[in-house]
Amino acid sequence: MNEVAQNEMPQNEMAQIRAVTVTETAVLTPADLLAHWQGHRRLTRRIIEQFPDDQLFGFTLGGMRSFGMLGWELYSVSAYMLGGLTTNIWGEPKWDAQPPQERAALLSAWDDLTRRLDAGLPAVPPQRYHEDKPLFWGTMPAHAAVMYAVDNEIHHRGQGYVYLRALNVEPVAFWER
Repeated sequence: MNEVAQNEMPQNEMAQIRAVTVTETAVLTPADLLAHWQGHRRLTRRIIEQFPDDQLFGFTLGGMRSFGMLGWELYSVSAYMLGGLTTNIWGEPKWDAQPPQERAALLSAWDDLTRRLDAGLPAVPPQRYHEDKPLFWGTMPAHAAVMYAVDNEIHHRGQGYVYLRALNVEPVAFWER
């Protein structure tokens, strides 16, 4: 739209045009979202691998959970997100089972979920991301729930960095995703 046309248009119509333009332009495509999410998951996996064998499930600070237990939480939240996105069923998750306290089991589950994300996320209808979903922590658009899952992973991975430094292990660079 040229400048002359903009000056002749009533302000409320200009606002509507701008609003439509903003809402119709995606900041992240579904492929971008998958790449972003998997980049964070790759980095978290590297942090899991860096822990000394006896410390992944054994080391804590200040009463916080071990990084191994945090890893299982991250796995569970991501699996919940993938299940909801692919089936459109957002029930209450069953997270009361005690997961194995073994690095191999965590990494095996992590890698399986990585493959499931790669296969399942591209099939999610794009409009589903903008629909409000009744999650167990509140109703929100699916895209906001996925961003929460990524934010949660970043937060807990930060705890892993602190734990590794307390164990005198230099963690991988956080930007190497």
